Amino acid sequence: MSTLIQNGTIITASETFKADILIEDSGRISAIGRDLHAPKAERIDATGKLLLPGGVDPHTHFDLPMFGTVSSDDHYTGHKAAAFGGTTTVIDFINQDFDSLKQCVDAWHKKADDKAAIDYSFHMNIVNFNEKIAKEIPSLLDEGITTLKIFTAYNGVLRIGDNSIFKVLRTAAENGMLTLLHAENGDVIETLVDDALKAGNTSTEWHALTRPSWGAGDAILRVAGMAQAADASLYIVHMNTAIGADMLKYSREQGVKIMGETCPQYLFFTIDNMRQPDGAKWVCSPPMRNKTDNARLWQAVERGEMQTIGTDHCPFFFDGTQPILYEGQEIAISGKELGVEDFTKTPNGLPAVGDRLPVMWTEGVVKGRITPNQFVAMNSTNPAKIFGMYPRKGALLPGSDADIVIWDPERKVTHGVAMSHQRTDYNLFEGWELTGYPEKVFLRGELIVDGDEWLGKRGEGEFIKRKEGEIL
Repeated sequence: MSTLIQNGTIITASETFKADILIEDSGRISAIGRDLHAPKAERIDATGKLLLPGGVDPHTHFDLPMFGTVSSDDHYTGHKAAAFGGTTTVIDFINQDFDSLKQCVDAWHKKADDKAAIDYSFHMNIVNFNEKIAKEIPSLLDEGITTLKIFTAYNGVLRIGDNSIFKVLRTAAENGMLTLLHAENGDVIETLVDDALKAGNTSTEWHALTRPSWGAGDAILRVAGMAQAADASLYIVHMNTAIGADMLKYSREQGVKIMGETCPQYLFFTIDNMRQPDGAKWVCSPPMRNKTDNARLWQAVERGEMQTIGTDHCPFFFDGTQPILYEGQEIAISGKELGVEDFTKTPNGLPAVGDRLPVMWTEGVVKGRITPNQFVAMNSTNPAKIFGMYPRKGALLPGSDADIVIWDPERKVTHGVAMSHQRTDYNLFEGWELTGYPEKVFLRGELIVDGDEWLGKRGEGEFIKRKEGEIL
């Protein structure tokens, strides 16, 4: 049956206007306009509500093994949490655990396909590089994977040398692919961690103190230079520092095809949160910084110097010895307690996929830092364009997937664990008073969230084969 959403105000990345949206059985938007006539359609009155394209989160980690445990959201629970927060498409990262990239891709599909509750795609981590891998990289395009991720940190585990980084950039450029960068200085980190442990400095704050801010600036500028030499496009993930934002701006001004992503946690929290008794909740990589970094990152968001807001969602229980109730069943997964005596053993990651849109609406739009159009651009349209899914995703246009959020701008909630639906025992935004929240969420025309009711299903999500994206 077709669906007609009437009397809402559509918010896109560039426009705001009142209109109806007609969704046909195909799951696509068939028409947008005033006073649409569809006598057989189911009608939904959106008077006083906003109509937004479903959020696109370009940076998530579901079911990710780490430090002898695993991130506590899988491709069902994490997708469900995303949907409750208004996000209908996510992009996860494939580990390079096998000799061939095809084996790696198949393994991640095996994890995700039967559980996926919203639409999804994958990036490919490149943590081992040789001529065989270089020859395999173009085959990822047949899998609908157009993005590669490299690291300048995690020596001996994820990092490849600068010579290999340059070759990855050049291979990506030759095949119309985008390279993503985790930007820190692994050599400095390795030395400072060793120094800290020898000195007996094992508390949580040392996770940040051993990963200096300038390492991000150094890595961004160094790899930006390589990207320019390779005529490659570059995307910096989870930007957390003022110096990083400055290097992004400088590189773009010099003509480098470079883009940046920040995350909500880096706009609001600092190393002081890591000094609290529950500071392990804030342990992620790269780490929290200080208020100056918060302010500069907000400035980059407000000025459009930053292109997207992702989450780097990678949750772990704060106390994995104590079970929580999830969908009527008790579950406990080892988590942050693993690092109680040694910060290097604390799983790196935190929950955010269900928090991103509600928190950014209140702190960004309601408080006047960004416009509703900027909100849609950074959380939906820009990621869809950059990662080759637009206009199927990130848009409210005839022919686009009917991924639609009916947003109530007046709804006031006290946010936290219960609201976010993330499968873990804490929320960074616990007790925050928010104004503006999803009322209904549609995935390809199917209502999957209706107020507080979950109507989605495991396996309902579709894998999105992506094309070459845009440089914004």
